[in-house]
Amino acid sequence: MQQSERLRPLGPPDDPNSYLGSGLTNTNISEKISAIPLAGPLKTPRGWIFGFAIAFALLMLFIIAVTWLFVAGIGIWGINIPVAWGWDIINFVWWIGIGHAGTLISAILLLLNQGWRNSINRLAEAMTLFAVACAGLYPILHLGRPWLFYWLIPYPNTLGMWPQFRSPLAWDVFAITTYATVSLLFWLVGLIPDFATMRDRATNRIAKVIWGIAALGWRGSAVHWSRYEMASLLLAGLSTPLVVSVHSIISLDFAVSQVPGWQVTIFPPYFVAGAVFAGFAMVILLMIPIRKWYGMEAFVTMKHFDVMAKVMLATGLIVVYGYVVEVFYALYSGSHLEIFLVTNRAFGPYAPAYWALFLCNAAVIQLLWFKGVRQNLPALFIISLFVSVGMWLERFVIIVMSLHRDFLPSSWDFYNPTFWDISTYLGTFGLFFTLFFLFIRVLPMINMFEMRMYLNQEETKAARRAALADNAGTQAASAD
Repeated sequence: MQQSERLRPLGPPDDPNSYLGSGLTNTNISEKISAIPLAGPLKTPRGWIFGFAIAFALLMLFIIAVTWLFVAGIGIWGINIPVAWGWDIINFVWWIGIGHAGTLISAILLLLNQGWRNSINRLAEAMTLFAVACAGLYPILHLGRPWLFYWLIPYPNTLGMWPQFRSPLAWDVFAITTYATVSLLFWLVGLIPDFATMRDRATNRIAKVIWGIAALGWRGSAVHWSRYEMASLLLAGLSTPLVVSVHSIISLDFAVSQVPGWQVTIFPPYFVAGAVFAGFAMVILLMIPIRKWYGMEAFVTMKHFDVMAKVMLATGLIVVYGYVVEVFYALYSGSHLEIFLVTNRAFGPYAPAYWALFLCNAAVIQLLWFKGVRQNLPALFIISLFVSVGMWLERFVIIVMSLHRDFLPSSWDFYNPTFWDISTYLGTFGLFFTLFFLFIRVLPMINMFEMRMYLNQEETKAARRAALADNAGTQAASAD
């Protein structure tokens, strides 16, 4: 038996000072994680089937809503003049923000050599891809003629027509496609060593062939590891500026306009912090039930939730600072248009949404200062739910409350979402969770080889500490 198999647990289960649970070895890490995707169809948990059925039903609702949109046009939505942007763009910005935590965990924390990311990076990366898929649909559907969306891409054509590169819509195309492409490549590269593990552990011949093709001939040689690490670092280096650039570009959709409350330089950092804030809230919302249902307590410990809650608190405070600055620059500017906007937000017809925003994103997160709350899973789940709702309300406040009262009182109008707005939004949840349920059933949801490497590193550190303690004890006994 190898040394790593003989070494005992690093601490009791859910030890608040450990990123690893009790009883982990190289063998049972692979067994525990690979057992879920390798299980036969008849061994699929009933809870998974029930959840997938609900998600698939919502996906069918999305298909119905989009089909009717193609038939009748975007007039079925509640948008009007002046509120030409409604739930579609609200949900677009919300979904694209959800995906930022995945890139932060997978890329930036990899470059910073943060070992606690190993347990959650793959799930977060998958969440990024699925959230970006949901987000990317909204600008296309909002075009009015979505079947001509490819006109936004510069390609040689007989009409001699090119995209309007001064339009933020064109910027969104490049930002989203680049973000999705790099994130997908990073995710797939990280899966290759685990595909090889699945290939070697599979007992079914067809499964072996499928996993073998996906593993791209991986044998774990020194050359393979060298190329893998180089590719991972390059993709992490490409992904890191994307965390900042993508949502900064999304914020410029607003900042380049002449609408009061939008044309401000604080929007890019404000949007980036809000995206990471919302993204980590979604990671926590997904991780808590999955950890419980699949018995992953040894892989995702309370220390992981404590660190994620700290990140959420830090980014949440940046977002709250942005709220305060918005009010300050409006009052300090002396512009009656900016002052009216702040007053309308606080006391206008949508005031409940504005104050609910402060409740969800400013007041509730203050509980995260306390360690007992950060390590209380029900409380953390509820706080993350509040944050997700609050970040949606933030986009509603920025878009609808800035538009519904135009420069001319004769242009004022009230915005109400229709059944089809709501159906499209709920339908994107169906798309997201359908893909997510398929992911956790078909692919290893936790990075097996990185967990094994991290376990070996921690065991080596523990052995060194024990050896130093023994030496110190021996020297003390000799001195006596």
